[in-house]
Amino acid sequence: MNEQLTALTRGLRDLHKQLINLETQYFGAVGSPLEHLQLITNHPHFAWLQKLSGLMTQIDERLDEEEPVTVEEAKAFRQSLEMLIGPCEEGDQEFRAKYNALLHDGPELVMAHGNVRRLLTAI
Repeated sequence: MNEQLTALTRGLRDLHKQLINLETQYFGAVGSPLEHLQLITNHPHFAWLQKLSGLMTQIDERLDEEEPVTVEEAKAFRQSLEMLIGPCEEGDQEFRAKYNALLHDGPELVMAHGNVRRLLTAI
């Protein structure tokens, strides 16, 4: 499961990057890279992305542990991601509404989403 989760984290980083790129376009000029980072972490416009960032951090922290990831743990991470990006119906509707709106605005995001969905099926 460690290999599958490691591949998933790579896919999630690309997905996260694409989401930030699109949200930054809608936000407008951001200044220096440091100012951009501060906006992403502190500004309400980007706050909804913290749910995905937090989940990515949890996966990375678990992968850093010596013990191999269990199937149950991997499935729990998969379920948490599906609560955000679908197709789970009882997921986070606020996150999903913003996420789905952005899916219509960027082909790179659609590709990253498809890759993450493909990686999730391996878990």
